[in-house]
Amino acid sequence: MKQFSKYWKSSRKPVKQRKYRFKSPLNIKQKLAHSHLSKELRKKHGKRSIGLRKGDKVMIIAGKFRKKEGKVENIDLKSLRVFISGVELPKKDGSKLHVPLHPSNLMILELNMDDKLRQGILGRK
Repeated sequence: MKQFSKYWKSSRKPVKQRKYRFKSPLNIKQKLAHSHLSKELRKKHGKRSIGLRKGDKVMIIAGKFRKKEGKVENIDLKSLRVFISGVELPKKDGSKLHVPLHPSNLMILELNMDDKLRQGILGRK
């Protein structure tokens, strides 16, 4: 099995782009799990997007659950999906199923600032 190359330069071929995303290790998938910030947060922190963390308040901007808000409950880096509280589908047996969403379909409204690393990243200009 070939090693993953972190020195990959972009390709025009969508097959190679998808292969890079699917076969990338977790440290690179963490960078792919970024979402846009709201206009107020953008102005305050001087950044367009930031990585998602558990506890962030987000709004869904695309898909079936558009304009719904909730907190990030879980992030699955392997499949690059985010699970949000209150975004569920009912099953036939009456139980609820959390809907996986892609980070690009979310906008961060409030940041969870419990993490000291995140405070450092947003503190510097």
